[in-house]
Amino acid sequence: MSEKSQQPSVPDIVAEPSNAASPDSITNDNTEEHIRKCLKDAEELKQEGNKHFRSKQWDEALAKYRAALGRLPKRSEPRPIANKGKARAADDADEDVEDNAPEETSPTEEVHDEVVSEAARECAKARAILNANIAACFVKLNDNKEVVAACSEALKDDPGYVKALQRRAAANEQIGSWSSLSSAQEDYKKLLELLPSRSPELVAIRRSLAALPPHIEAAQKRETTEMLDKLKGLGNSILGNFGLSTDNFQFVPNGQGGYSINFTR
Repeated sequence: MSEKSQQPSVPDIVAEPSNAASPDSITNDNTEEHIRKCLKDAEELKQEGNKHFRSKQWDEALAKYRAALGRLPKRSEPRPIANKGKARAADDADEDVEDNAPEETSPTEEVHDEVVSEAARECAKARAILNANIAACFVKLNDNKEVVAACSEALKDDPGYVKALQRRAAANEQIGSWSSLSSAQEDYKKLLELLPSRSPELVAIRRSLAALPPHIEAAQKRETTEMLDKLKGLGNSILGNFGLSTDNFQFVPNGQGGYSINFTR
């Protein structure tokens, strides 16, 4: 969505992610009337959150988005669904998703299933958008771990949600741990697959992806050293009872990818 002058862009007011979760996502009361009421309530709260976001009231916006999320049916374990080609960028129009028709059902049952399936998809879209908006609030609040958590929730409903992947990758880069940087690398690789070949965002993504390997290697070495130091300290606390320390044991590469342990006095 384009950014208005002197106003922060409210994430995904119009945009809807693709590849939403399966019809099994609806739990408890799954009547169409109930689901439509939930969606209506959630949309009203989301719009209130958008107003707060435009006003740079991040905490207030976050509270409204969370309240809206609480109005929606909880996600259940999804079944794999047919996917029409690559997922689009978040700003594109939503595309229809094919559903596998149940076997040997009556016309009445088929109509009901179609209604529930459509409502389930709308709930999945709404959950994904709200979780991505929650992540956007945490970006403003400089809480990268919460950004990652919220984006991960959005991606459970829509694995091809571009904005959620972008925000999660950027937040993981800021966290800077070995696992976080590796996760960012995977998200950037997926974005290269999802974004159109002419997307202007590809240049920045390729640049970030190219810069990651040395940072990942450095984080791996740093965390490995820290882990070994902790193990050494634990070992010394035990071996000290016998007049020994870890310095009495030398780890020598055996040429096969492992180590041999030599004892010395």
